[in-house]
Amino acid sequence: MRDPRSDAPPRRPLLVTADPQLLDDLLRLCGAAGVEPDVANDEAPARRAWAEAPLVVVGSDLVRRLVRARVPRRAGVVLVGLDLDDAGVWDLAVEVGADTVVFLPDAQAWLVDRLGEAGDGPVSGGVTVAVLGGRGGAGASTLSAALACAAAGREVTTMLVDADPLGGGIDMLLGREDATGLRWPDLAAAAGRLSAESLRAALPRVGPLSVLSCGRGESLQLPLDAVRAVLAAARRSHDLVVVDLPRHLDDVAELVLSTATSTLLVVPAEVRATAAAGRVAVGVGLLAGDVRAVVRGPAPSGLTGPLVADALGLPLAGWMDAEPDLARAQEHGRPPPTEGKGPLASLCGSLLSDLLAVRRRAA
Repeated sequence: MRDPRSDAPPRRPLLVTADPQLLDDLLRLCGAAGVEPDVANDEAPARRAWAEAPLVVVGSDLVRRLVRARVPRRAGVVLVGLDLDDAGVWDLAVEVGADTVVFLPDAQAWLVDRLGEAGDGPVSGGVTVAVLGGRGGAGASTLSAALACAAAGREVTTMLVDADPLGGGIDMLLGREDATGLRWPDLAAAAGRLSAESLRAALPRVGPLSVLSCGRGESLQLPLDAVRAVLAAARRSHDLVVVDLPRHLDDVAELVLSTATSTLLVVPAEVRATAAAGRVAVGVGLLAGDVRAVVRGPAPSGLTGPLVADALGLPLAGWMDAEPDLARAQEHGRPPPTEGKGPLASLCGSLLSDLLAVRRRAA
């Protein structure tokens, strides 16, 4: 389904100054924020773009001319002073109706954040769901991919993040291993603030679903700073972020679990799998605030979902019967089935109803 955001015009902050040095500094900060601004070096073009810009950054050199041009009062005006010792800058801020007065270079980091927010648009405040297995082969990656696909099918803006370098690449589960776009090795040097919209545009897509997969090269560890920057950008521009985690709780897993809205621990309905998952559940419980069990059939010894969840000391998020022909579909590069009345589709529908209700209550 079409992502309605893809048709929206880009949001461009407005820089208003005739000072060449200040303009160079502001353009450099826009580059750091990953946004392309509109620039006005006198009051006429500034007035034309004034009302529509998501953020207006004004140099103190043009304030008098803007006031004479009677630019309307509005929120989101930042006045950049050129001289820290010039007390008159505060009077200029009152005259032009600026919300904030800043001086460079002291306010560089703050201004980069504001420019980035302006370029990204309104913050989505998305739900982040971490998914991991209670034992190897539990089906956590399959559930991650299916949950993300099901959400995208509901026109929920969704990003699927592969944080398991040993998993072989979650893009293969979707049959998109050859799709063009960035993978984790391309983002290894990322840090600080990333443009959320630029990130979305650079990733492989499955319809409205953005996918960030691990590579299949030599790197066996994701850079922590890059993961932190990517997750922050993902939350700003997606309603749902699904992160596929390894069982081993490394620094990246700890970061994701400590910031996730909910965590799903996938456990086969087997005695040994439940025992193995118990150790994982203890470690996850020390980091994550909301941990739930997803129990997967078949159950050779008759274990039920409530019995497994009770043994783990976790609430039961859902039970899934064995999915017919799932392994065959994955071998042929077909995404997990997320429509109809199959076990996986039914589970994902139930999980999404609960997870997105959290976001609606927060809004």
